[in-house]
Amino acid sequence: SLLSLFLLAREQVPAQREPFDLPGALLYGLALLLLMLGLGQMPSLPGGGLVLAGVLGLGLFGRWAARCQHPVLDLTLFRTNRVFLFSSLAALTNYAATFAISFLLSLYLQSVGGYDPRQAGLILVTQPAVQSLLSPLAGRLSDRLEPRLVASAGMACTVVGLVLLAGLGETPDLPYLTGCLLLLGLGFALFSSPNTNAVLGSVDRRSFGIASGILATMRLLGQMLSMGVATLMLALILGGAPVSAAVRAPFVLTMRLTFLLLAACCLLGVFASLARGSVHQPPAAGPARP
Repeated sequence: SLLSLFLLAREQVPAQREPFDLPGALLYGLALLLLMLGLGQMPSLPGGGLVLAGVLGLGLFGRWAARCQHPVLDLTLFRTNRVFLFSSLAALTNYAATFAISFLLSLYLQSVGGYDPRQAGLILVTQPAVQSLLSPLAGRLSDRLEPRLVASAGMACTVVGLVLLAGLGETPDLPYLTGCLLLLGLGFALFSSPNTNAVLGSVDRRSFGIASGILATMRLLGQMLSMGVATLMLALILGGAPVSAAVRAPFVLTMRLTFLLLAACCLLGVFASLARGSVHQPPAAGPARP
């Protein structure tokens, strides 16, 4: 944050003195809180009730935002901006399909494979390491090519990686697992930066804050949904049994089914990413020659 004050160029964005939408902010925050609490308690009956209350709260917030002159989140962007709408949906599905990967693989390596937390962490760090190395290159690539093409290719890599993870057996195969993590790191890198580029490139400078906030919300909701799916699958198949070597076979089955389910979710995200349309405008045609 301190470096950004000195290294980043400052831009003045004209804006009117708009009042803060306190009711909308409270309603929006409460709805997200109910969703988070509910997904953390799934598949219990109170958890389902909290999720339902959170969804209803988001519906009420949508109605409020439609009538408010200066809403805390301008939802008209979803109705009037095709690129913004489908880029946000792509972000939601991508995080919903991928956030639970580290959670499941951590349980797999420690409780089933017998690795200690340090060893499991060193194995799993492969994916974020590849992502951090390739994300700047992917961002530059999306400046030259259409972000939808780069991001969609990244989501396709993620789909393949998730399907390959579903092939893990009851004994960890480290070379196979490392290859899957390398592919997932490539997919995350190709998706994340270009998708952010598409979101911010589809709005004017005055809406950068709103667009960034909605993108962060999509990421948060996707992460909650991903963990909700994983915990729901564990509860349905393992019941209340703790994950350990004693339940190796049913846990591996749960993990495989969850990865296939997440792969299907990510595949839907590929279509959403492709449907967003173009961000880079084609150059204007010059005058016709006589």
